[in-house]
Amino acid sequence: MDLADRIDAFRQILEEWLRGLYHGMISHPAYEKIEKEAEDTEDAFILACFPDAFGIPSPVSYYTAELLPYLEDEFESWERRLWDRGTYLERKGQQYHF
Repeated sequence: MDLADRIDAFRQILEEWLRGLYHGMISHPAYEKIEKEAEDTEDAFILACFPDAFGIPSPVSYYTAELLPYLEDEFESWERRLWDRGTYLERKGQQYHF
């Protein structure tokens, strides 16, 4: 193994290590925040459409019931997620390290 091969091997290892460092420090936390914010927005939309699921009376429930066939796949997981999770303030507090 001559010097050029060792330099190439070192550069490949360094490149892989730097890619992992970039993903861990910059890329991954950003994706996690975006996913949480999208989940919060989706939860707020479904809660506005189906407040009766949590005992909140709503005069528009008759009209939003028409959306249920389109959202049925997400409705059960949303309901479970909302019951399991703490309050909305706790969730937002985790994002800002409170």
